[in-house]
Amino acid sequence: MDKQKYIAIGDIHGCFQTMKALINKLDGFYDRTFVFVGDYIDRGPGSKQVVDFLLDFRKQVDCIFLRGNHEQMMLDAIDKGEMHLWLMNGGDTTVSSYKVDSRRFNLPDEHDQFYRSTEFYYDTPNFFFVHAGLSPSKTISESILDEKQVQQFLWERSHLNTAKKPWEKPVVFGHTPRPSPTNESQMIGIDTGCVYNRRGYGKLTAVKLPEKEFIQQDCID
Repeated sequence: MDKQKYIAIGDIHGCFQTMKALINKLDGFYDRTFVFVGDYIDRGPGSKQVVDFLLDFRKQVDCIFLRGNHEQMMLDAIDKGEMHLWLMNGGDTTVSSYKVDSRRFNLPDEHDQFYRSTEFYYDTPNFFFVHAGLSPSKTISESILDEKQVQQFLWERSHLNTAKKPWEKPVVFGHTPRPSPTNESQMIGIDTGCVYNRRGYGKLTAVKLPEKEFIQQDCID
């Protein structure tokens, strides 16, 4: 396995068939580390199936699973009873995929462990991977030492409209859907709105690194 080569995959949002088709396109690169940037669940029809697949996939490929804001909302619903906020943001489709009643929602143990073990970021010598982004006014090193900033990695968008950032390396992120990937010197954005049936969206995106080569799959869910 080449420790300095990666495949990063954007927000899946329950689009199980699309994710499978994209990963099939990448089968020549299973010697790389696959970094999933979070939001495996909600809105699309196959959240449970996505996680079932990833639990098997990690047995054959080196995988890093980041946490997205949707996984956090689900865990807050389970742990703190904040069910309404999660269901309002697409959690209802996740509940349906597990075939349980939202009033008694709980997860299979292996799935619960999967969600709770997701990481807030993945730092490598040449790239920094995160779900949403990080402060454009701090270095990466400063941000990861600030617990509040790390929590904000699930939601951050202020970097998208800031020209100069003091980051030490390019940041790879999802969270904010765009019609096409962001490919700039400091930012690589790979959420292309797979789950959205809008003109210009509806693609799941992966990026090969360090080549910055993008591979896409049209949504088939």
